[in-house]
Amino acid sequence: MSATANSIGRLSRLLALVPWLSVNDGVSVKEAARHFDVSPEQLEKDLWLLIVCGLPGYGPDQLVDIDFWDEGRIHVLDPQTLRKPLRISPAEAMSLLVALRLLAQVPGSHDRAALVSATHRLQLAVGEVDAPVILEESEIDSVLSNIALALEENRLLHLRYGGAAGDTVTDREVEPLRMESTDGRTYLEGFCRSAGAVRTFRIDRIVQAKVGEVIVTTASPGGNLAALNQVFTAMIVLQPQVRWALDVHTMRVVAEHPDGSVTASIAAHDGAWLVRLILSLRGYAELIEPEELRNNVKIQSAAALAAYDLPRLVGSADGQDQEV
Repeated sequence: MSATANSIGRLSRLLALVPWLSVNDGVSVKEAARHFDVSPEQLEKDLWLLIVCGLPGYGPDQLVDIDFWDEGRIHVLDPQTLRKPLRISPAEAMSLLVALRLLAQVPGSHDRAALVSATHRLQLAVGEVDAPVILEESEIDSVLSNIALALEENRLLHLRYGGAAGDTVTDREVEPLRMESTDGRTYLEGFCRSAGAVRTFRIDRIVQAKVGEVIVTTASPGGNLAALNQVFTAMIVLQPQVRWALDVHTMRVVAEHPDGSVTASIAAHDGAWLVRLILSLRGYAELIEPEELRNNVKIQSAAALAAYDLPRLVGSADGQDQEV
């Protein structure tokens, strides 16, 4: 075993040793060594190291205090912050989830049982309800290989796709455009015939993917090349009141803001549709990019207000609103 592996193993043991000894007060050195599968001599070395560890300042009141030299019995007098097993932070848990999701999407040999178990435990720990379905290895290979084939041969994809809540599965006909990875997740972007618009699908929610017929490229919105030529990415700021739009319109969160709003991206192929979407969110959404569509939103919003002949309110010097 390498020195690095030995060091990692010892660090894990040291972190687990103090909580275990605190619960098993008075255990003998031999019993503790047997529990941690090391020699009594190694366990004593670990104890000598622990009693010179502690909090910054490293004075007598800030060090771990363990009595183990009297009669071969171990007593933890002051565990400092190690009385209970260490817990990972929410940020660390999310980082691990991202890594596990990436691993789940990679074809090849994995310990599927361990992967599913670890992902499930982390999801419970962080209270995540938006949990992807983790398929068996053969199913993942089938989904990825069929998507790759459809992209290469310009073929239609018949998808079975799990919803965000995890309780619904829908059938979709999708003209695939591209695959990409963002924030630890892999996505398929394509023209969804069911929705009549470009949509983004999370790979870990695709339950099944079957390759269909060759797509006949026409000037119609459903043609693969026509859709690809029209696809663009828009940036939108959503207020908390309309965060539901993230899932309904398959947006991706780019940034979260202290006031609860989010900046999100959305793939679209129809500028007029995007403008209508922003206007339908009743002032709780702001289009940032593209700039020309942002101007269209302003113009159409102003026109709508003018059609109602609504008075415009401005603030007066005394703080009261006045009509103009």
